[in-house]
Amino acid sequence: MEEEKILRKLFLGFIHIHILHHAKEHPIYGSWMLEELRGHGYSISSGTLYPILHNMEEEALLYKEEKNVGGKIRKYYTTTEKGNVVLIEARKKAYELFKEIKD
Repeated sequence: MEEEKILRKLFLGFIHIHILHHAKEHPIYGSWMLEELRGHGYSISSGTLYPILHNMEEEALLYKEEKNVGGKIRKYYTTTEKGNVVLIEARKKAYELFKEIKD
């Protein structure tokens, strides 16, 4: 159980990087991002993801735009300039780490 908690904490950082990566490529929304993360083996609930998206918006890493989709308001997120800078740094660090631990 202790290992699970530690891994979860580590994976949260990876999840932030995934969000920034995809939000830079195209506008993302919560349920799409949940499916994308699940496709990479992250078992994350909407109760975990949505607060992350809101925090990243508050930190000015993401910009939120609300659109009416079939009568419902859907929140789309894209990276801000600050989010792009953070993503570039995160990629460098992740690449360095990967090179070091891959063997």
